[in-house]
Amino acid sequence: MSRPYNFSAGPATMPEEVLAQAAAEMLDWHGSGMSVMEMSHRGKAFMSICAQAEADLRELLAVPEHFRILFMQGGGLAENAIVPMNLSRGGTVDFVVTGAWSQKSHQEAQKYCHAQLAASSADSGFTTLPDPASWRLSRGASYLHLCSNETIHGVEFHELPDLRALGSDAPLVIDFSSHVLSRPIDWQRVGLAFGGAQKNIGPAGLTLVIVREDLLGHALAICPSAFDYRTVADNGSMFNTPPTYAIYVAGLTFQWIQRQREGDARGVAAMEQRAIARSQLLYDAIDRSEVFYNPVDRAHRSRMNVPFFLREPGPDGAAYARFLAGAEARGLLQLKGHKSVGGLRASLYNAMPLAGVQALVDWMREFERTQA
Repeated sequence: MSRPYNFSAGPATMPEEVLAQAAAEMLDWHGSGMSVMEMSHRGKAFMSICAQAEADLRELLAVPEHFRILFMQGGGLAENAIVPMNLSRGGTVDFVVTGAWSQKSHQEAQKYCHAQLAASSADSGFTTLPDPASWRLSRGASYLHLCSNETIHGVEFHELPDLRALGSDAPLVIDFSSHVLSRPIDWQRVGLAFGGAQKNIGPAGLTLVIVREDLLGHALAICPSAFDYRTVADNGSMFNTPPTYAIYVAGLTFQWIQRQREGDARGVAAMEQRAIARSQLLYDAIDRSEVFYNPVDRAHRSRMNVPFFLREPGPDGAAYARFLAGAEARGLLQLKGHKSVGGLRASLYNAMPLAGVQALVDWMREFERTQA
């Protein structure tokens, strides 16, 4: 049976090869007689799985040696509290709010520090990004937080800001949940990156934290031990039982990305080329359409999450209902927009093939021709 194309924003589509390998190894991992789900997290077998996953991730993202890779739990939402408990030192933290997720981060951090709003694009309906030259940066801020890709509003920082050029010594913290491993990261500009795994990496349950070593060891007294980055790092992500199966599947995904090629590009570079091709195909179709539109500033459109809307949704959104029903009948799943903004949304993560986007574009054209 051919698989449908799953455009869910997360948990999201995964590489079929990864799912097949996980299925084949479900009952017996490499002759151990155990499923990975049954292994002790401190046993030799799982420790080897975890070490390989960390090494592969470090290679894929070219993570420098003075950064620690932590496998944690709680998702991006929990990191909205965990990061300020570890890095704020109870002082001031600057926030750039560009959509729903950075808005949540700003609100949550107010429980643990003085969360200063350095910039916001709320006035535009989160359809663009504020010019870094306009950011109101605090003197002596503990760090600056931004969400480098907003899944709901569909905006993306295609280049991370250089805070030093803006006159700030604060570390940059990025929530890269929804575009991790779709592009390289300039680690000279980043102090900490975090993200849930359930969009570009694997099943829900695993949270990645990649943190510069000098930022460890400053947790507030109220920070739970299991969320203290220094404690987690010193224990090799094994202070408490980590999400073992999610780490295993993430490791399979890292190996899958390592095998990918696009011309001379490999790994993350190949993923970036595919992300550009997928998103451009869909944006071109939207921009040529007289029925669909995307409101996001073209300079800041996300390659991963494309919200789009009908110019004439009809009474009670009848046209949206027809479009979604027709899409599902064609094996194009989970295209309904987020409840907070409505409309439609296609998430184009690494595992989405170009053929899936082409099938969506074909249905959009047919819908425009016959039903709009």
